[in-house]
Amino acid sequence: MSLPSIKDLENLDDIALNSKIIETKKELFDLRLKKATFTSLEPHLFKKAKRVLAQLLTLKTQRQLKK
Repeated sequence: MSLPSIKDLENLDDIALNSKIIETKKELFDLRLKKATFTSLEPHLFKKAKRVLAQLLTLKTQRQLKK
């Protein structure tokens, strides 16, 4: 999972942005579940998922403030 560029995220419409936020939250939940059950875990994915989620939520907030 590579980090998406900000330009790519800015081009998403509101529906796609919301679905991407839900998808990223689900991915983060799955990572936490793997951590709790001691299955194969890649710790660097936590950082990437959190960063992507923060970027998406920031973009969503900026759009809401513009309206």
